[in-house]
Amino acid sequence: MSEPVSWRRIGAVLRVVVDHPPVNALAAAVRQGLEAAIDEAERDAQVAAVLIMGAGRHFIAGADIREFGQAPREPSLSRVCTRIEACGKPVVAALHGSALGGGLEVALAAHYRAAAPDAKLGLPEVRLGLLPGAGGTQRLPRLVGARDALELMLGGQPLTAAQAHAAKLVDRLLPGADLEAEALAFVRELLDRGAAPRRSRDAAGLEDRAAARAAIDAARAAQARKAPHLLSPHRIVDAVEAALERPFDEGLALERRLFLECMASPQRAGLIHAFFAERETAKVPEAAAAAPRAVQAIGVVGGGTMGAGIAVAALRAGCRVDMVERDAAGAARGRAHVEAILDGLVAGGRLTAAERDAALARFGSAHDYASLRDADLVIEAAFEDMAVKQAVFAELDRVCRPGAILATNTSYLDVDLIAAATSRPADVIGLHFFSPAHVMKLLEIVVPAKAAADVVASAFALAKRLGKIPVRAGICDGFIGNRMLAAYRHAANVMMEDGASPYAIDAAVCDLGFPMGPFQVYDLAGGDINWAMRKRQAATRDPRARYVQVADRLCERGWFGRKTGRGWYRYAPGGRAGTEDPEVLAIVEAERARAGVVPRAFGAQEIVRRILAAMANEGARIVDEGIALRPLDVDVALLHGYGFPRHLGGPMHHADAVGLAAILADIRAYAADDPLFWRPSPLLLRLVEQGRGFAGLNRLE
Repeated sequence: MSEPVSWRRIGAVLRVVVDHPPVNALAAAVRQGLEAAIDEAERDAQVAAVLIMGAGRHFIAGADIREFGQAPREPSLSRVCTRIEACGKPVVAALHGSALGGGLEVALAAHYRAAAPDAKLGLPEVRLGLLPGAGGTQRLPRLVGARDALELMLGGQPLTAAQAHAAKLVDRLLPGADLEAEALAFVRELLDRGAAPRRSRDAAGLEDRAAARAAIDAARAAQARKAPHLLSPHRIVDAVEAALERPFDEGLALERRLFLECMASPQRAGLIHAFFAERETAKVPEAAAAAPRAVQAIGVVGGGTMGAGIAVAALRAGCRVDMVERDAAGAARGRAHVEAILDGLVAGGRLTAAERDAALARFGSAHDYASLRDADLVIEAAFEDMAVKQAVFAELDRVCRPGAILATNTSYLDVDLIAAATSRPADVIGLHFFSPAHVMKLLEIVVPAKAAADVVASAFALAKRLGKIPVRAGICDGFIGNRMLAAYRHAANVMMEDGASPYAIDAAVCDLGFPMGPFQVYDLAGGDINWAMRKRQAATRDPRARYVQVADRLCERGWFGRKTGRGWYRYAPGGRAGTEDPEVLAIVEAERARAGVVPRAFGAQEIVRRILAAMANEGARIVDEGIALRPLDVDVALLHGYGFPRHLGGPMHHADAVGLAAILADIRAYAADDPLFWRPSPLLLRLVEQGRGFAGLNRLE
């Protein structure tokens, strides 16, 4: 095995190459090698300059996250960066591919930076609950100014090479055809000009003090609005403020203290869990056992909000899409809906006019199923009714070619029964998109009993192509996400009937970090949709189960939420933010009296504990029944489909952080009032008895 860092003198230039596949992450051996290379450059009198490059597809893609939580190994990256910056000979970093996190910090410590066109430069540590901890918060503002530095660190999105050059972060854009030759030529040019080391710590920045102060104040106010529950964004602002107010070494010491504070935070653990979990959900047995079928031509049945969103997602992925509606007028409406979404993307700068036109050239809409005869995959997005969906699938079975995959976008219905309407159940899969489908990342892949392995593999391959995060789900009412949502709603509804205001429940949940509370979500989705589901489930509902009827009373009045101007909240015409409604509270009081409930007070802490316990318990049932392969699948579904606070890592990770024994104790206490709902999951009981957590179940056998 080759050394992770090697060097060779080429004329007067010591060329240093980081070669630590797959992404040249800054493992301890890489840090040691970089430090040794700088020592070699200082020792060798024939070396006039140093060139640092990355082998393979990247410069350095960041820290080795696998080392997080382990005992630190010397040298630290901060020490390495200080050593690079202190070198008495010019050090040049030649960037290509990813120069992210610690990789960019290495480049910031270098005296000059050159970049190939494919280079991406970023400091995404905020996404992991951290801040740049090797001088990035101190060097970057001195190079590009506080405003641009804060934007890069708080947004987490990388800059292109051209953007970095425009921001004065990169000194030279290279063609990239022969990066080593081009970078060596740049270094020799610097030497010919007599260029000396130019240290970032001594840079003056690109803005005056007043502008820098204004940028810091604006960022602090923005983070107070956007990320009140998060630690690292606020600490990033503090660190950049230190770059403005303090000498470099003092700022570096403060950065280190703030970095260690973030490292010790449970938020860091939650965000890193989410980071890895999102990458694990695609690892399913079927994807490992079978190659996916080729999917290029996609059919969509239904041109409403969901169907149009699915069509746009597929068009943006480069697929041919044919949409089918019931009649010519419906087909025209479906096309108009797709065009409106694409036009909105153009207006928002997320799509060019040329890209929109190319997408529409691949799109067709009709009211004849025959237009789907050559489709590789057809996604049904019709009304959520079993008879309707079975009729659609019977027609697809008749029309579609052998080997075509038939997918349903059902949110709740039994995919096995839908598959039974065809003569090819092995080709049927559930693809549960979340609205708006061209925006939301979660895709529940619902696997019926007779689905072929290559059909499942194809679904996961399609999810990757569409830019979705896939979660494998088994069949039950609501699959993973909506089943978890049902438990969440039940806990909220019962607390409301027992004495908590729906507005207090929403406020407590939002204070935890959810973007919306359960009653706000209900109004956004439309109360009539959930009402129809409750009616459908009435025949199979356990007669012992507690059923809170307040939502039914609202629906009987036609109060379906935002679209009708009233739901749990009142809405001004065209308004998005609701106001509390005294008439709703009167209905709640009346229902309490009808149910014989003597209301009691609920504090915010108890509201949150009950909701999180309900989710952990239901998630345990879902894993125990095999509906989810692993606890992390439940976490990812809730993070990306339902707004669960990312810094908590998901309901299962958070339950581990609280301690399963404490969760079980809460459940047993709550069972005194509602023993059926608060019956502990058998899996939860086993794990507590064994002294284990959900995390131990995340690795597939």
